Amino acid sequence: MKSMGAAPPSASRDELAGAVALFHSLSDPTRLAIARRLAGGEARVVDLTGELGLAQSTVSSHLACLRDCGLVDFRPQGRASVYRLARPELLDMFRAAEAVLEATGNAVALCPNYGHPTERKVAR
Repeated sequence: MKSMGAAPPSASRDELAGAVALFHSLSDPTRLAIARRLAGGEARVVDLTGELGLAQSTVSSHLACLRDCGLVDFRPQGRASVYRLARPELLDMFRAAEAVLEATGNAVALCPNYGHPTERKVAR
């Protein structure tokens, strides 16, 4: 994927396709929760199900998606598999996202398209 620095206004959809796919892969709340958990260290499916309160089939399905995207990898450990982030750069991306959320006062959470606009406080 090309650098996402200052993209020229003429950047085509094709040029942005990789970034769109990356953000889409993490846009699901379950996949994002799994990736953020793995940012803290390796985990088995049983660890993730317990910590995130999700069904084993749900965790396994989302791990498969993240593996297909090249974001998560695993290693066998006995009869289990231990999952980890495949790309350490994701840690930087999570840190940057948290900084943007902090800098904007979580305004994106109130976005009428992607946030929870019902949580918006009404000015009186």
